[in-house]
Amino acid sequence: MTEKQAIANYLKYTGNTSININAALVDCDGVLYDSMKNHTRAWVKLMKKNGIRCTRDEFYLYEGMTGTEIIKMKFKQGAGKNITDDEALALYGVKTRYFHELGDMPLMPGTLTVLSWLKEQGIKCVLVTGSQQATILERIDNDYPGIFDAKVTGHDVKRGKPNPEPYLKGVALAGGKPGQCIVLENAPLGVQAGHAAGCFTIGVTTGPIPEKELYKTGADITYPSMQALLEALPQLFEAMRTE
Repeated sequence: MTEKQAIANYLKYTGNTSININAALVDCDGVLYDSMKNHTRAWVKLMKKNGIRCTRDEFYLYEGMTGTEIIKMKFKQGAGKNITDDEALALYGVKTRYFHELGDMPLMPGTLTVLSWLKEQGIKCVLVTGSQQATILERIDNDYPGIFDAKVTGHDVKRGKPNPEPYLKGVALAGGKPGQCIVLENAPLGVQAGHAAGCFTIGVTTGPIPEKELYKTGADITYPSMQALLEALPQLFEAMRTE
């Protein structure tokens, strides 16, 4: 799909007459960091320690949910247990420890350049993540200095992705409307949330989830890497200005 086709489709289904982007709402895992491999390993270790069968690949599909939501869901499905908020939070702490034991997570290649380009165009950047891990949230300011104008984390919402609440909060913090925001996502649930919020949603296939799954959940356009997105951004924004 070309940029012009994607924009025309977006304007048609939203009923908007133009698209004037002033903010980018950006996911964390799989967009800022190449971290999902270690997240999936940590999730599997936690579940197996508690007698719950699972696979690594399924956790790519849960990406975007808050950690406590994932724990409650898996314990209900796998063990028939209703986990309390306090129990889920304690188990999430264990999963966080397993994650850190796997070592440092590298930055996603090309993302800093993408976000720097957006900032140069006067676009506000808002982090929108389901993460509740303090160490990750603190590290973002060091790895992406001066990039983010505001943050929405798993601590700030009642309902995580795929519910649109996180992205609607991001829109509000950006001081605009959904039609003035782009979403950068790599996961189906995140794409679904961005689409449901009414934002122009860009999917980037930085993990094993194929682009067809991102289109299926509402991506307006997809790219195979952050570098590919970087190369397309000038053309994408030019197409938005001429629509």
